[in-house]
Amino acid sequence: MSQPVYLTHDIRRIEQANSSLPLMERAGAAAAELAITLLTDKGKDVLVLAGPGNNGGDAKVVARLLKERFFRVSLASKIEEIPEGTHWNLVVDGLFGIGLTRPVEGAHAKLVEYANAQSCPILALDIPSGLHSDTGQVLGSAVRATHTITFLGLKPGLLTLDGPDHCGDVSVSGLDIKSDSLNPGHGWVAEPALFANILKPRARNFHKGMAGSVAVIGGAAGMAGAALLASRAALKLGAGRVYAGLLEELTLDPGAPELMLRHPDDALGLDLDAIVIGPGLGQGERAETLLGAVLASDIPCVLDADALNLIAGNEDLRKACARRSADTVITPHPAEAARLLALKTSDVQADRLKAARNLSQNLNAHALLKGNGSIIVARDGHWFINTSGNPGMASAGMGDALAGILGALLAQKYSGETSLVLGTHLHGCAADECVRAGAGPVGLTAAELIDPARRIWNQWVACTT
Repeated sequence: MSQPVYLTHDIRRIEQANSSLPLMERAGAAAAELAITLLTDKGKDVLVLAGPGNNGGDAKVVARLLKERFFRVSLASKIEEIPEGTHWNLVVDGLFGIGLTRPVEGAHAKLVEYANAQSCPILALDIPSGLHSDTGQVLGSAVRATHTITFLGLKPGLLTLDGPDHCGDVSVSGLDIKSDSLNPGHGWVAEPALFANILKPRARNFHKGMAGSVAVIGGAAGMAGAALLASRAALKLGAGRVYAGLLEELTLDPGAPELMLRHPDDALGLDLDAIVIGPGLGQGERAETLLGAVLASDIPCVLDADALNLIAGNEDLRKACARRSADTVITPHPAEAARLLALKTSDVQADRLKAARNLSQNLNAHALLKGNGSIIVARDGHWFINTSGNPGMASAGMGDALAGILGALLAQKYSGETSLVLGTHLHGCAADECVRAGAGPVGLTAAELIDPARRIWNQWVACTT
């Protein structure tokens, strides 16, 4: 079952609709049960940090219930209230919850610093204190929890930007709320379960023409590797025919002789089901002309790298993109997104969901904002957060491989939304598999992801039979 993700205002509506229920008592009970699993019979000293709001109320319930179970509990809202010299076996963070919008400073910052200095497990209630629930931004300082129990549903701040580095292992307690009273909102965790009814194994009576044709346009002088990476990824993710339309003249890719190398004009003149443009494209007039031709077509396309930078600097290209009716997929990293939105990169990172939504609306595109907890926004406004992947993906060529994966899925007639959600998640899963096999995160290369991505994709499709 797919996991919904809730913004703060969504959670407030759910709480209001269920205000007759003892939600605080239920939250405290759920957290206490998890806390007990983090303790041992010999380790019974628990520090509970309780703030001034509802999160502090939850924490006080935890403290009471743990005391009833004969744990030695100290409840504190100030540094002065913490007993000196105690070796804590667990710290429960109930200082601030999802309503925090201002920086954590002064006395509360000292409590955060104290909690982070402990060597024991730290259990955060709902969200680590100091973390913005909707954005994942650290407000001044934030608790680095080893475990977080979040209530009613996941929040974006747990999944993107700084959230994953602060929340540790995340569990969700629905507080026994009936599912029909949970507003599904518009956000989900990106995962194959969302599209299980779409993934179909290939019929035995299948030929390559049924898998579509994709052209990868790019590869200017000195940058052919980017286009070839994208082309190889498209080939191994199942596209029937892959044309590498290279600005730098090459006759063969020895690593993938199945690729058909063409001049970009020739490639765009073929009967295509999808186009990827941008990897190694460059910024010259020729690149601009090619991008204009792609945007004027009615063929689903992926715009990456240099294609995005060209659009950012050319109003006519931006308008051409916004006019398209065919699926358009854009894949900027934060700096590219900032150029497209005429913002600073820090502004984009301060509210990644807002930035991705604006990109999608402005360019009439399915938008992926890359980064820790990549944000995906579909043309219809639905949004997703991808939780697969690891720091090894911060290396050259990763975006090129992803663009090729997306192009292959579009060529096989998956919609832009489906392609972007599944392709992004698949890309991260492949990187995670590489790390499990010992190839990373340090030194992980884009080319290493392609074979694992193919293997995982085949497993997903096989599971639908």
